[in-house]
Amino acid sequence: MSIKARISRNPWILAALAFGLVVVWMLTGVFDEPPLVGENSQIKAPDDGGSGPMKVQVKRLYAEPVERFVTVNGRTAPARESAISAETEGRVQSVNARRGEQLEAGAPLVTLDLRDRVARIKQAEASVREHATAYEAQITLKNDGYVSATQIAETLAKLEAARAELVRARLDLENRVISAPFDGVLQERSVEVGDFVRAGDQVATFVDNLTLIVTGTLAEQEVAAIGLGERATASLVTGQQVEGTVRYISPVADESTRTFLVELEIPNPDGRLPAGVTAEMRLTGGSVLAHRVSPAVLTLASDGTLGIMTVNDQQLATFVPVTIEKSESDGVWVSGLAEASQVIVVGQGFVSAGQEVEAVIVNTETALAAGQAL
Repeated sequence: MSIKARISRNPWILAALAFGLVVVWMLTGVFDEPPLVGENSQIKAPDDGGSGPMKVQVKRLYAEPVERFVTVNGRTAPARESAISAETEGRVQSVNARRGEQLEAGAPLVTLDLRDRVARIKQAEASVREHATAYEAQITLKNDGYVSATQIAETLAKLEAARAELVRARLDLENRVISAPFDGVLQERSVEVGDFVRAGDQVATFVDNLTLIVTGTLAEQEVAAIGLGERATASLVTGQQVEGTVRYISPVADESTRTFLVELEIPNPDGRLPAGVTAEMRLTGGSVLAHRVSPAVLTLASDGTLGIMTVNDQQLATFVPVTIEKSESDGVWVSGLAEASQVIVVGQGFVSAGQEVEAVIVNTETALAAGQAL
């Protein structure tokens, strides 16, 4: 009987052969495939020669004085804002300004009706003349003994009361015209022609947009470095860059946030800068000694502290916490290192604090070639 006929009559023989081939193939794959490695297996530690301390490349860096800047987020606001109220009562006769209109100090906003104000002025003037004449006559008669000093004092009091009433009447006539208190913009007007207002009723809101302020808050660690009158800049969310002067720093910290209010005054003579928008202040925080390094040499401790690995005189790796003082396109300036420090530029990720290392000093060109821009 042929093999083909036997397989046809016994199909289990074919199945057994197929199973055997699969087993052989799987065993071959297990023994031939290289062992799996982690995703970081391509990262190799610097060659340490197989024995002794690990070799790392270091560069000697020296501190330089760097102007420190403090960045504060804030918003723009008008330098002054006034809620204007009526100082006398009356019905609105005319509205003299539109919302958003730029006005000079003294420009009329709203005018109230005249009512009896002119008549009261004339009455007060007549009363003043009457008492003034009586007073002058009594002074003349006093020398002849016809008028007592008490009568003269009484007449003088009436004269002064009449004069005070005349001043009030004139002021009342003046106050019927509600005017702009300073140069600025009429932001809101809450009355229209025909409305009746009483003394003390608010009729408008007026803002000084010719000078803006950028307000923000300073942390406790930053407030000591900022001084009144110093020049500073601000970047508005609109893309505009402006320059101004620090006009106010709160003398007392906010109880809830422990921060200090700071205000930057910005001239805005043409009114092109908007108020109420987000802005970022850049304040000068004095000079500090710092080292310029590549962001690649920065590392984090187990507790999240930012720092740099250095090599001390005992050839031990040392973690030094640092603070970023200034950022540039090709590096950062950090403070916290010793004035002269040996910074590990290659191999800092493979050593731990206190580990003995062999430091290989590199020059700037070597560091740049290794991708460590310093």
